[in-house]
Amino acid sequence: MTSFQVIDMTCGHCVKTITNAVHAVAPDSTVQCDVATKKVVVQGEHKAAVVESAIRDAGYTVQLVAS
Repeated sequence: MTSFQVIDMTCGHCVKTITNAVHAVAPDSTVQCDVATKKVVVQGEHKAAVVESAIRDAGYTVQLVAS
């Protein structure tokens, strides 16, 4: 499980865009987004740096959160 802080995630459209970006690089992962806390949790086979880059490439400010 990897957690990210996405400070500019503000709505359902953001959630969909981020989820699609993560699934593009980690198709079998589960993505949970919480707009209120600006937290994205990714579970499954993935590399944190690749997922972080995918979220950034989708246009969001992202930071890995230490577990």
